[in-house]
Amino acid sequence: MIGAIIIVFVVVIALPIMLFASGAAVAAAMGWALKTDAEQRYEGSELVDLNK
Repeated sequence: MIGAIIIVFVVVIALPIMLFASGAAVAAAMGWALKTDAEQRYEGSELVDLNK
């Protein structure tokens, strides 16, 4: 019986939290990488200055 409770806890509580946390980490890393790439690619453009 305790094994079933542990499995339910992992499936209902732990997995969604780990999924959201890993998704947030991937989104932050992609945002940082794409922002750096865009700044380097469009350096000197007047549109970059307007965006700040």
